[in-house]
Amino acid sequence: MTLSRPRPRPRSRGRHVGPPEAGVADGTALPDRTTLPPGTDHPLDPPDSAFPPGPGFPAGSGFAPGAVLPAALPSPGAGTGAGPRAATVTVIVPTFNESGNVRELLRRLTEALPSRFPCDVLFVDDSTDDTVEAVREAARSCPYPVSVIHRREPVGGLGGAVVEGMRGGLRGGAPEPGWFVVMDADLQHPPALVPELVEAGIREGADLVVASRYRPGGSRAGLAGGYRVAVSRAATWLAKGAFPRLLKGVSDPMSGFFAIRREAVAAADAGALRPLGYKILLELAVRCRPAAVTELPFAFQERFAGESKSTAREGLRFLGHLTTLRTASSVARMLLFGLIGLTGFLPNLLGLHLLTTAGLHYLPAEIVANQFGVLWNFLLIEVLLFRDRRRHRHWADRVGRFALLANADLLLRIPLIAFLVGSLRLGVLPATVIALLTTFVLRFAATEALVYLPRKSKPAPAREGGAGHESRKHRHGTVRRRRAATEDRGEGNRTCHR
Repeated sequence: MTLSRPRPRPRSRGRHVGPPEAGVADGTALPDRTTLPPGTDHPLDPPDSAFPPGPGFPAGSGFAPGAVLPAALPSPGAGTGAGPRAATVTVIVPTFNESGNVRELLRRLTEALPSRFPCDVLFVDDSTDDTVEAVREAARSCPYPVSVIHRREPVGGLGGAVVEGMRGGLRGGAPEPGWFVVMDADLQHPPALVPELVEAGIREGADLVVASRYRPGGSRAGLAGGYRVAVSRAATWLAKGAFPRLLKGVSDPMSGFFAIRREAVAAADAGALRPLGYKILLELAVRCRPAAVTELPFAFQERFAGESKSTAREGLRFLGHLTTLRTASSVARMLLFGLIGLTGFLPNLLGLHLLTTAGLHYLPAEIVANQFGVLWNFLLIEVLLFRDRRRHRHWADRVGRFALLANADLLLRIPLIAFLVGSLRLGVLPATVIALLTTFVLRFAATEALVYLPRKSKPAPAREGGAGHESRKHRHGTVRRRRAATEDRGEGNRTCHR
């Protein structure tokens, strides 16, 4: 379906969509998407006379402030009195050493996007090669804004890169109506489908539109070999099994190609997103809980250039991420805590058998064997339950606190059993069950509060001026921002660093 461009309406809030800024940024704040002075009109853009220039939009840009999708495809929640608000599209492309792909990606996006709706492209880059330079060069010929964030510390992997871009797009108050479209840089996701994802979302009134390999008409042909196909299917089954209700309408939760409304991300608080690895759609579907989901089939393509980043390590990160999402609630964490505790009987009994066989008296052997179970439980809890909270304390501090709580459990349980049997006249078995359940709940609460909740940090003393604050930011990994805008004033292209 082809969208026609209506006559623009003035915006009430000022995000301008115009010719590109080929930007490079490092750090946590997004660069301003300033407009490019007139240079080259895209052949698909309407003539200048079709849309009179407005503030921030020089004549010849081909875009005007407030350009909106047609009224035939209204955005749910759009204003009613003054007409629909502008629906902007930010295409977020996470990259890691994709210098061989970005030029072709931008060329194909240019073919798919310009005359359809106002958009910009944001690369969030963790590369060690010259991907940033490749983006800068390719962006000079693009008729839409292109920006880059280069991260010194790639926290969260590919998923963290996507969230970095979303957080920046949501800064500055209430989000504009519009969409984030997420896709890979390797061209396994066809750029021509980008406008169709947004159109389908508006047409169906959906908050999330997933490009699915498993819908009729879709294909996973681009997956290299039977091993990757099997891994992809297994991961899909695991994810849907872990979240049967939330993923009911999602046939391909492992897809990295989708569109989501800005408002849906903002409502869930982008700061609460904690992705791990490359399966960001799963994170968004579970934490943002979009009210309506629709899908479009697509054929997963072969990689255009470079090597796949899918590794066994990424598979392990996915399992850890899936467990973290599944245990996000206190009840789920408590249940998993109990299951892990049950598995601790195995190393406990094995250690007791080995120690008594070696000739150690059963009482000290019982005490030592109990520590085997404690250590086993600690390791599983670290990996499966509180993986995202380990950084708040040193590992030695965590294991010491955990061991103290686990052994204190015995000191509380025995007097409680004695009280229930001697004073309340309960039988030994029911008294033991009650004592076990009581101490289990208390130990879980104490473990979460004393071992894995972050310590309260003291506020840093204020300093006069901003230089000290900025330098501290740089020392702790918050990165400087560099912006470059390509300008064409008739005497040739000039790259300006601001």
